[in-house]
Amino acid sequence: MCGIVGYVGPQQAQHVVVEGLRRLEYRGYDSAGVALVVPDGTGPGRIAEAKKAGKLANLEKVVADSPLPASHTGIGHTRWATHGAPNDVNAHPHLGHERRVALVHNGIIENFAELRSRLEADDHVLVSETDTEVVAHLVELQVQSGVDLTTAMQRVCLVLEGAFTLVAIDAHDPERVVAARRNSPLVVGVGEGEHFLGSDVAAFIEHTREALELGQDQVVCITRDGVEITDFRGRPAEGRRYHVDWDLSAAEKDGHDWFMRKEIFEQPKAVADSLLGRRTQHGLLQLDEMRLSDDEIRDIDKIIIIACGTSFYAGMVAKYAIEHWTRIPVEVELSSEFRYRDPILDHSTLVVAISQSGETADTLQAIRHARTQRSRVLAICNTNGSTIPRESDAVIYTHAGPEIGVASTKGFLTQLVACYLLALYVAQVKGTRYGDEIDQIMGQLEAIPEQIETVLAGAQQVYDLAAEHTGARSVLFLGRHAGYPVALEGALKLKELAYLHAEGFAAGELKHGPIALVEEGLPVLCVVPPRGRDQLHEKMISGIQEVRARGARTICLAEEGDTKIEPYADVLVRLPQVPVLLQPLVATIPLQLFACELATLLGHDVDQPRNLAKSVTVE
Repeated sequence: MCGIVGYVGPQQAQHVVVEGLRRLEYRGYDSAGVALVVPDGTGPGRIAEAKKAGKLANLEKVVADSPLPASHTGIGHTRWATHGAPNDVNAHPHLGHERRVALVHNGIIENFAELRSRLEADDHVLVSETDTEVVAHLVELQVQSGVDLTTAMQRVCLVLEGAFTLVAIDAHDPERVVAARRNSPLVVGVGEGEHFLGSDVAAFIEHTREALELGQDQVVCITRDGVEITDFRGRPAEGRRYHVDWDLSAAEKDGHDWFMRKEIFEQPKAVADSLLGRRTQHGLLQLDEMRLSDDEIRDIDKIIIIACGTSFYAGMVAKYAIEHWTRIPVEVELSSEFRYRDPILDHSTLVVAISQSGETADTLQAIRHARTQRSRVLAICNTNGSTIPRESDAVIYTHAGPEIGVASTKGFLTQLVACYLLALYVAQVKGTRYGDEIDQIMGQLEAIPEQIETVLAGAQQVYDLAAEHTGARSVLFLGRHAGYPVALEGALKLKELAYLHAEGFAAGELKHGPIALVEEGLPVLCVVPPRGRDQLHEKMISGIQEVRARGARTICLAEEGDTKIEPYADVLVRLPQVPVLLQPLVATIPLQLFACELATLLGHDVDQPRNLAKSVTVE
């Protein structure tokens, strides 16, 4: 959620910051703003700022009508409202009492009410409803006392409670941008004679692919000449340098109308990339950063998967695969609920945290709780150097590349791949599957990218199907076994993008209540298990017959060669033949295409659905 950009260097800061914000639009936001330090050769400089509710285009119109002065140091922000309504006044940046300091902020300051009361008692006038403005006033008080901006930020962070990224500029110090982070993402872009700050590397990928990750509770100062990192108490600290392995073209639409549609069609490559380098020259599985020994893995007697949203559904699929291939019991939990139910954890429990961004606040707090109980933690993540992987004992990176669309597509499929790899790796170490069995499954996984291409080649059928349902008020999704999480994911995509009532159900649960929703003409999308699981297949057909008998229009996703389903399908979408555990990798794609196209036909913004943010970094 929210986008942050900071810059100091020879370029015009306004251009760098606004273009950085444009590349962060995918994170979701409801207002945007920019602040610049305008130096004065004869004395202290001043802050020039502009901000506006709504899309970035609104801000650009403001600065086009009233241009900001030239500047080489600036900060910018796209806000997703937490404290205060999404309006011009609450938009960031916020200024201190004397307009000397400008500051932007992601996260929530939990003790802001107390801090605000103190400021108001000292005759400070705060014009917004935000917690951010409080911090701007506090930082400005510190620089007015005579300390530099870095020291001011350190001192203020010590009194703040909550999760935050803060970025500030000082009108009296025009060659410096200072930032701090606690439980909220921030990365440094390292250039030549210029440096950048961003919520993620997309903010500065046009200018540099060299990045520096920051640790927890650290303050960073960037100037043209360098980067200095300390902790909140001023002690020197270090970041970790890394190279971003994708470029600007990966974050552009490449001729597609939406980033999401582009990312759907990138899935063959994303899945292939996520499988690269996973086997040694002797054929054994190897993972990215497996800092758990074989003995520690053999000691695991329970696995708990924690995740939110789409990642939670990937975890549900993982449960089927891990239990089948390793015989270890698996629980799947919503991160937001996990630590509040007093879960039973010990050193033999492996907690698997799935998070595309690696910054999901609920999941981060959940793994910290698990670590206090001596459990081992493995992260599945797409973002190198983010907080959740750094605080975990092991990491499987999904290598999906940047995912700009708020509704996850290739992120979900590559999370599934990572879950399968984890299951097979544990099976290899614990000896619950023979080497030739693992080799066979890996071969099936490595064939999936080509099978995804086959599904995508039939996209027009799904687009036509979407056009037939622009008047639908409700859509149901049915599945069994690994197809049940696919049904849930399909319903979520439709809710996120088309703003329609959509529900996913396990087909066997229909007669326990949901069948009451079925009425004449209701579209029901059915994920039909492969014929190799005869009992599952027959049970699914029974569920389809139940809804069809009550007037539903059945749209069935079934594998090539499945003739038994034909009498019960009003529409038949064919899938490649794959094992039942791997079917989610191909069955999910028509549901993604359907949601994307239906939302497009209804006139919605597919890449930035209302009220949603790409990464939820507050609890």
